[in-house]
Amino acid sequence: MTWHILGAGSLGCLWAARLARAGEPVQLLLRDRQRLAQYRAGTGVGLREGDNFSRFPIAADTLDGNQPIQRLLLACKAYDAEEAAASVAPRLTPTAEILLLQNGLGSQQAVAERLPRARCIAVSSTEGAYLEAPFSVVWAGRGQNWLGDGSAAAPTWLGALNKAEIPQQWTAQIDARLWKKLALNCAINPLTVLHQCRNGQLAEQRETLAVLCSELAALLTRNQLRSSADELLGEVLQVVKATAANYSSMYQDVQQNRRTEIAYLLGYAVQNARAHHLHCPALEQLHQQLQNALAQRGLPTD
Repeated sequence: MTWHILGAGSLGCLWAARLARAGEPVQLLLRDRQRLAQYRAGTGVGLREGDNFSRFPIAADTLDGNQPIQRLLLACKAYDAEEAAASVAPRLTPTAEILLLQNGLGSQQAVAERLPRARCIAVSSTEGAYLEAPFSVVWAGRGQNWLGDGSAAAPTWLGALNKAEIPQQWTAQIDARLWKKLALNCAINPLTVLHQCRNGQLAEQRETLAVLCSELAALLTRNQLRSSADELLGEVLQVVKATAANYSSMYQDVQQNRRTEIAYLLGYAVQNARAHHLHCPALEQLHQQLQNALAQRGLPTD
């Protein structure tokens, strides 16, 4: 079964390289002929692990190709997910499965509503990766991938991920994983943009993080996910320490003048708090400060 991968960013290339290395059939789906020509001008997908570098001549095609798609890894940005999935809808088989590898919340529901016949499986990943060049990824940090669609029935192909050294765990509570990661990202990512810093420097912002975690913990609890402010703050500080030398994905987007996923992270949290009539002044203020910072750089604020 071919793994079709739409989204040749850091995580898309990381999954593609490892699957190909394990002998799994993989095909990249690229947005247009120009992008396809750029890919073919090189020699495949590059993977750097420490001092080791490998390259994999993975097949590629445009979105309007004619090969049926049974298994699709959607690895694009959250704001592109719904339209990207819809662009290949005519190629999806009646039993197609879509793995949704997006940050935040909101895009997963949008794809599922747009393509109700497909089995949509959300993925929450803590793996670290970044592109050092187009189609060439650096595996910067090993982590875990939780997969789920709300059911206890795990797909039979999870063994292929183990074979490809893609750490995975099926969970019937994927929403809890997605919410927890959203909370961590809301506490860390916006502050790295506002303070123009690596993750590790946020250790100096403990008081600010404590206030944010208090409101985020209340939000998690309101969404039927038990959480305490101290527990969440401890997890945030642990991530800050473990990824001290890293720049957050939002920081990297801003530095490269790319649209951020603010609407699916902090924006989603603020909207959800309002819907629950939950007073979160620190989150509201942080959201406004981030929007102002993005506007000053001429970047979208949603």
